[in-house]
Amino acid sequence: MDKTVVSPGIPKEIRSRENPVYKSLVRLASSARARREQQAALLDGPHLIEAFRANDGVAETLVASQSGRARDEVRRIFDETPTRSRVVLADRLFDDIAQVVSPTGVLAVIRVSAPSALPDPLGTCLLLEGIQDPGNLGSILRTAAAAGVAHVLLSKGCVFAWSPKVVRAGQGAHFSLSIHENAQLAAVADRYGRKVVVTDPRAPMSLFEADLGDRVAWILGSEGGGVSPQLAAHANLRVRIPMPGGAESLNVAAAAAVCLFEQVRQQTSRG
Repeated sequence: MDKTVVSPGIPKEIRSRENPVYKSLVRLASSARARREQQAALLDGPHLIEAFRANDGVAETLVASQSGRARDEVRRIFDETPTRSRVVLADRLFDDIAQVVSPTGVLAVIRVSAPSALPDPLGTCLLLEGIQDPGNLGSILRTAAAAGVAHVLLSKGCVFAWSPKVVRAGQGAHFSLSIHENAQLAAVADRYGRKVVVTDPRAPMSLFEADLGDRVAWILGSEGGGVSPQLAAHANLRVRIPMPGGAESLNVAAAAAVCLFEQVRQQTSRG
């Protein structure tokens, strides 16, 4: 992304729904197709914008509501965050594009850059197949960032990683991860060269018995069907997560957290 920041000067104030800038914002806010086509994302609220800024991000557009701009926190973020343009919307217009029930008063439009090529060798990573629930994907990304994972690969059919609900659930994790969409997971697994692990409730080995101290490619599947047999066949280690209670399975985001932090525990215990 071109990091040149055009000095936006006095913010443009918009009060009409016929304004082309407003119409463009509404389309981005309401259409997943528009976000994918433009490779754009909306960051709603001070926390996400601050996280983006902390990673040297430059927004395309900062948007504040009239009432939001009257608040100190919103005004500071609106005035100080690097951007190419700033607009102030009448409250009723801002409410049309807000991504949360109680509008925060500020949001940013950002461009989603294509990730760089995968490194060789590839460190611990997540291979996600068919994850469609935005909250689950956002939680997985947040866990991955917390566990020190750098690369997350998504198969075709996964929810758009930069959709508003995923971004909110990720709580800023997106900006410290390399997220690869429409990835060929089987090909990555085949050339990984180390442990490629899939969870299987029928596996004889417990997750807590497996040696996870080295780098691992974790394969996780959709909320309903789990990992497809075709992709699971590319794993070289199957483990089960012990569940002494009555539940048949864990939510995929919970399973990811258990797996990644068992790996962290093992690595930490080895010094």
